[in-house]
Amino acid sequence: MSTVKIKGMSCNHCVNSVREALAKIPDIKDITIDLEAGEAKYAGEVDPESVKQAIAAIGFEVVD
Repeated sequence: MSTVKIKGMSCNHCVNSVREALAKIPDIKDITIDLEAGEAKYAGEVDPESVKQAIAAIGFEVVD
């Protein structure tokens, strides 16, 4: 599983938005979003840059 820290999520709507954005990425699977930790976890052979771009496109920031 890969993990990304996300800045800006504050509610379940945010969680759903991130999940939907990540679900559009080919080959991504097993997406888990933890609102309290501010993290998204996922499996699959996915380019980390495409994950960052998908999250940024909906108004959130990936924190390194």
